[in-house]
Amino acid sequence: MKEFLGKDFLLNTETAKKLYHNYAVKMPIIDYHCHLQPREIYENKKFRNLTEVWLGAGDRYGDHYKWRILRARGYGEDYISGAADDRERFDKFVETLPWTAGNPLYHWSHLELRRYFGIEEIICPANADVIWEKANEKLKTLTAREMMTMFDVKTVCTTDDPTDSLEWHLKMKEDSTLKVVVRPAFRPDKAINAELGWFTDWIGKLSAVVGYEIKTLDSLLKALEERIRFFDSVGCKLSDHALDTVCYAEATEDEVAAIFAKALEKKPLTPEELDKYKGWILVFLGKQYAKYDWVQQYHIGALRNNSGRMLKEIGADTGFDGIGDACVAQKLSALLDKLDSTDELPKTVLYNLNPGDNMTLAVLAGCFQGNSKGIKGKIQFGAAWWFLDQKDGMEKQLEALSQVGLLSQFIGMLTDSRSFLSYPRHEYFRRILCNKLGDLVENGEYPDDVEFLGKIVENICYGNAKAYFGF
Repeated sequence: MKEFLGKDFLLNTETAKKLYHNYAVKMPIIDYHCHLQPREIYENKKFRNLTEVWLGAGDRYGDHYKWRILRARGYGEDYISGAADDRERFDKFVETLPWTAGNPLYHWSHLELRRYFGIEEIICPANADVIWEKANEKLKTLTAREMMTMFDVKTVCTTDDPTDSLEWHLKMKEDSTLKVVVRPAFRPDKAINAELGWFTDWIGKLSAVVGYEIKTLDSLLKALEERIRFFDSVGCKLSDHALDTVCYAEATEDEVAAIFAKALEKKPLTPEELDKYKGWILVFLGKQYAKYDWVQQYHIGALRNNSGRMLKEIGADTGFDGIGDACVAQKLSALLDKLDSTDELPKTVLYNLNPGDNMTLAVLAGCFQGNSKGIKGKIQFGAAWWFLDQKDGMEKQLEALSQVGLLSQFIGMLTDSRSFLSYPRHEYFRRILCNKLGDLVENGEYPDDVEFLGKIVENICYGNAKAYFGF
């Protein structure tokens, strides 16, 4: 029987152990996609107790993975995203965790306590008091920035709306005490999702930011270009798009202008109109990204706000999203090809939420790798994302990429998290990566050249992302 979370956790062969302990473990972290709050980094936030940093504050902002299992356990919303006492919320989670056998939260939660707080106790009601006291004592001095530097995090990319002032990023650029480079990432979903009820309000907000009224397609494009230029001046190197459903259809500029005008009048748009508008805007943005040498990220396949009742009660992005099953290949291919046809396809990372799309995206990425600039791995099949961010999901993503692409060029892991306690997920990924490569050697499928494989491991953990994003 192996030791629970021992030093060789998830490492099943001697080669895997060598790759992890001699190569992976020493590599810094580039967290190129997350949802941390820039203000909390700048202000070096101190957390009042373990509940706030571990589960989130009672303000709808927290760890949705943990919230979902608490709901499944039958606890009321006050103990999850609501205003219950912090110790009560902590106790409910500690009571729940022993029942999560097979769920990655069981591993993640123990790794979080061990790596940040040095707490080795098993999470269960009998140990609740000692965990609470030890962690809270550590939090008297353990701040947000220190949580990042203790894992040797070199760069973090947040997720930012085009209307954001980037106030905190600008302050961090001038802060010589900050040991981590924090960059914004451009997230223009609200300019694209013209069918949603808040679209016109957001256009009004963008108008206020740029200082002129946005009443036409030309003025929208002008505003988006200005905001891209501003983001670039603050150090932005990448964009991010939530393409819950991939939309694309050939359209003329006049057609798109008419659709935009219709959206401003709050008239319903047909699926065909949405395909034309969204596809056209994505092509426009992709060309802008190429001009600035940005990387664009496409997160594909979420099915959002499944519980209409809970959407009304506590709002969006609170743990009620799921996995969609729409077809993605044809329209995504057409979108990428439109950009590629003029050699304006930027570096692109494709993420899927439906595991059935693994091979689809891995193969499609290979169709657009050719480029005159010699960019290695220009189109990336991105890391296992969201509900796939677990052992089986990571193994299948790595397997698909290795079978039809170049695993050695992969840009590796990210947290996609709102929590400062999520960096052990990089460790989790690195162990799984080393175990996969170790299996190839042990099974006679790759030579016993640990030194060369070690270089591959180091690149996937850090070097490839550093070169790809130009950090």
